[in-house]
Amino acid sequence: MKPRDLSPQDWKTRLTPEQYRVCRLGGTEPPFSGAYWATTDPGAYSCVCCGEPLFRSETKFDSGCGWPSFYAPIDKAKISELVDHSHGMTRVEVRCLRCDSHLGHVFDDGPKPTGLRYCINSESLTFAHDPTSPDGRGED
Repeated sequence: MKPRDLSPQDWKTRLTPEQYRVCRLGGTEPPFSGAYWATTDPGAYSCVCCGEPLFRSETKFDSGCGWPSFYAPIDKAKISELVDHSHGMTRVEVRCLRCDSHLGHVFDDGPKPTGLRYCINSESLTFAHDPTSPDGRGED
């Protein structure tokens, strides 16, 4: 079964309650609470729902906002961006194209070279260490 074809009940059995709330219901974790907001290890961040690789540590930066922030995805064709008018503001929501999981939002206040800040919930990601990094830890 393709990830987009899973029912809400299927997702509830695959995800923790907090992952379900964030990824399937469009929630947001509290700032500075997620597992990856301060991670600086080399590696890749993938969608927790379907495993699609989405961001690399080389594009991660400390934005001070309390969520993992990246200036670019691995491949922009692997995400979708939707206008989000929730909470009395207009933002651009970022979703995984493969499984339609809510990831976070993108803002135009990031660093060069893109000027973008992909502000992503840790609950929507998994992290795999780069096995070629000096610490040689391999996958997490």
